[in-house]
Amino acid sequence: MAKLEWLKRPIAHRGLHDSASGIVENTASALQAAIDAGYAIELDVQEAGDGAAMVFHDATLDRLMEASGPVVSLSSAQLKRINFKNAPDRLQTLKEALELIAGQVPVVIEVKSNWRARKPFEAALAQILKTYKGRAAIMSFDPYCIKAIAEHAPGLPRGLVAGPFRNPRYWGHLTAWQRFRMRHLMSASIARPHFVAYDVDGLPSLAPVIWRQVLNRTLLAWTVRGEPEGRRALRWADAMIFEGFRP
Repeated sequence: MAKLEWLKRPIAHRGLHDSASGIVENTASALQAAIDAGYAIELDVQEAGDGAAMVFHDATLDRLMEASGPVVSLSSAQLKRINFKNAPDRLQTLKEALELIAGQVPVVIEVKSNWRARKPFEAALAQILKTYKGRAAIMSFDPYCIKAIAEHAPGLPRGLVAGPFRNPRYWGHLTAWQRFRMRHLMSASIARPHFVAYDVDGLPSLAPVIWRQVLNRTLLAWTVRGEPEGRRALRWADAMIFEGFRP
């Protein structure tokens, strides 16, 4: 697939959220704020206990919700009854989020993987996006997740999320060999992505530079949190996934 020209625009990370204004990440309010500002949207999905795709970043509820424990331990109906700590919104399913976006701006969906095979969930995601009429792409750190989605929706634009993978707090569950393969985009042989989203702190580095400049493929930079990082992103990538400021 050639460059995804429709992705070459600023992408609001988890929507255009602003905790000071009571707009919490990945909520309908954050998505609507991005739409109103004309930004593309990046959002996250976690699997609920009944297999529904919930628009939520963390594996557990503790940070943002008036509840604790894993998202996957509750059904979508149970999750939607829980209050956010600092917002009037309710958790929404991916279907509900896409109904809100309704093709007004592009959307990039990051699948938060549990790093285990769970093909029914990926098949359901593929089916939802096959029927969506707007511009949409899907991505994950987990190349096997993207491979599973590609089996059900081969034409859906798909991406591989990558970076230096230095922080053991986040990546301690992966072996050194897994992190090496992912850092250098060797896992692209599994995912066969149409685009790569690479940590802006890891730019420039050899693998993403080759991806963009030699192979002429789309490269996004995440997560850009200010003008200095924004300048680096625009030097080395096609577009930025941003938060905390307005590019």
